[in-house]
Amino acid sequence: MLKYARAALYAVLPVEFLMAVLLGAGIRLPVPVLVGAETAAALVLALEAVVAGRLYLAGRRAGASRRGALSGTVDALVPPVVRRLVELEARGVAALVLFVARRGRPRVPPGAVAAPYAGEQAALQLVLTFALAVETVVVDLLLVSFGVPAAIRLPVLLIDAYGVVFCLALAASCALRPHLVSQDELRVRYGEYLDLRVPRELIASAVVARSYNEKGMVAVEDGRLRVAVGSQTNVAVELSAPVTVVRPLGGRAEVTSVRFFAADPAAVVRALRPARVS
Repeated sequence: MLKYARAALYAVLPVEFLMAVLLGAGIRLPVPVLVGAETAAALVLALEAVVAGRLYLAGRRAGASRRGALSGTVDALVPPVVRRLVELEARGVAALVLFVARRGRPRVPPGAVAAPYAGEQAALQLVLTFALAVETVVVDLLLVSFGVPAAIRLPVLLIDAYGVVFCLALAASCALRPHLVSQDELRVRYGEYLDLRVPRELIASAVVARSYNEKGMVAVEDGRLRVAVGSQTNVAVELSAPVTVVRPLGGRAEVTSVRFFAADPAAVVRALRPARVS
């Protein structure tokens, strides 16, 4: 029943959104269509309520607290990928707020060496953000000039505006979360999307090794993790034992080699040398 509840929910939400837009735009739909759609939505909501109630009661009978049972119910109804995306978006917006409040100063633990990487992609992100902002204004003006109803214009405007917020949030999270080298570990990060902790005793070697043709921002292939900025990596770290990396969407993989980009790769390698000597 849980599988059917998920499928029904994902089927009815886009339909309800489309109908709301059409009705808001003043388009009159046939009565049978409205009745059928609303009946289907009511049945889906009833199904979701029954499944949620069963899951909640099962959690309570298993000894979970009310909050724990509620959390377990949400986890069961909402797929992990969706939860992960919502979490990442929320953390990205929070990073943007912190970036403005701290004026772009990252939090670096005492004794740790920060290795920023955001500067390499700042220009591209600025251009992209500006282009999205211009597009938002232009598209809205075009919709107004063609007399498109507000019920259609506003969702389009919100989607375009969110694109601008997303670019700003990504830039802020990357600026606030540099790579870190401490006495205990190497942390390889990419904004809110990646945070790999590598114990220093597992680092077999660390060298400056430049690559200019990396694909994607975060990629795992054949036990090798690549965290690129502007299609570049310049630090290569080999491990004596595998570590587990959590991918941006929540998937896990074992890696024994890590390549990433740092504004000053030589400083990162120097910071890692004591671990190699000891």
